[in-house]
Amino acid sequence: MESNNWIKQLLMVGIGTTSLVAEKLREVSDELVKDGKLRPDQAKEFIDNLMQQLKSDQGNIEEQMQRQMRNMLQDLGVPRQAEMDELRGRIDRLERQVRDLENKLWRGM
Repeated sequence: MESNNWIKQLLMVGIGTTSLVAEKLREVSDELVKDGKLRPDQAKEFIDNLMQQLKSDQGNIEEQMQRQMRNMLQDLGVPRQAEMDELRGRIDRLERQVRDLENKLWRGM
């Protein structure tokens, strides 16, 4: 489905943004260590804490985006995969019933 590609692209942008933020955080912490304002262990802890928070926030954002996408697709009347599967099953059963009736009629002639 096209919407899945769109969601994946958005998530990849988020991952790329996270990588850029991590890189900038490292640069800033390296500068603070170099200037003697932070010890290396403090810098590492600072980055680790911020990255953990960023990853947690990103997970929440991804869940919200998926929920909003599902709601939007539902509002547009796009059926869910489960609904499509159910309809396919019903069509298969109806086709079988039609074939059975045709066969009974053919044999009855």
